[in-house]
Amino acid sequence: MKKLLAFLLLAVITFNIQAQEKPKKEIIETKEFKVDSTSVLTLDSTIKALYAVISGEKGEERNWKQFKFLFKPDAKLIPSGKDKSGTYRVRYMTPDDYIKGSGKWLVENGFFEKELHREVDTFGNITQVFSSYESFYSESDETPFMRGINSIQLLNDGKRWWVINIYWSQETKDNPIPKKYLP
Repeated sequence: MKKLLAFLLLAVITFNIQAQEKPKKEIIETKEFKVDSTSVLTLDSTIKALYAVISGEKGEERNWKQFKFLFKPDAKLIPSGKDKSGTYRVRYMTPDDYIKGSGKWLVENGFFEKELHREVDTFGNITQVFSSYESFYSESDETPFMRGINSIQLLNDGKRWWVINIYWSQETKDNPIPKKYLP
């Protein structure tokens, strides 16, 4: 009986230790880049991966396979701002549209977007993140050339996080980032 109890105790301890282990990092190989499937297991890792994948020094190619991996099919990227006439406009892009429109510029100029502050609201499996950011041409730059807020909508399907939309606006003299969205 003592042996049976000792065996059961050992089995329970082993099961608990295995359950507490971090998920193994799965790397999906492609010809050009690798995709880190663990980048979408938590809300925090998904947001960090989003910022990391578009950031890089001048001449550094971005991992667009990883970028597209973050987004649910039919997801949109939606920049907003005033046009030359002063009218607010939005533009709807797919992840592929964003890559075609911004990918070359990011590599030619260098671009780092760094999160300043995050406000998170969750209801069930949907989450809305207001993420204030600063943009730099190089990681070594001390002064940003732009700031703004990303409004990021995400879905957790029970297995991973998906970016559904990113809707953003740059800070302007007339539209500064409110103090509640700054550190």
